[in-house]
Amino acid sequence: DALPICHVIDGKSVTTTDVDIVFSKVKAKSCRTITFDQFKECLQELARKRFKGKSKEEAIEEIYKLVEGKAPVIAGVTKTVSSPTVTRLTDVSKFTGSHKERFDPSGRGLGKAGREDLVDQSGYVPGYKHAGTYDKKVQGLFK
Repeated sequence: DALPICHVIDGKSVTTTDVDIVFSKVKAKSCRTITFDQFKECLQELARKRFKGKSKEEAIEEIYKLVEGKAPVIAGVTKTVSSPTVTRLTDVSKFTGSHKERFDPSGRGLGKAGREDLVDQSGYVPGYKHAGTYDKKVQGLFK
């Protein structure tokens, strides 16, 4: 999507079809994306087409100048909907039951701790009020 913005695709010597052909030639068969090195390889292929009257090195240099400093544009990204219904359904302060336990008081998710029962390895049963006092009692007997 960055190539039209960089004016690599001029509609005459380089078209979107040319870009598609070069992209398909460079990428791996099962992939839908390319690496940076593969992108540079695509640019070199397109440079020969775009700048026919120049040497290979000059054409590559010219196409790099076109692309330099440009960033890809993210087109067609879904924007978040801000309706009262969505806001109400995603407000964690209104969650109840087991869903409420998945978030801390500020509304941040607890991650794995919120989804799974973590086993207490202390050796005491849940709810025992004097947990951790055994060592103090034993030391008091042997003094």
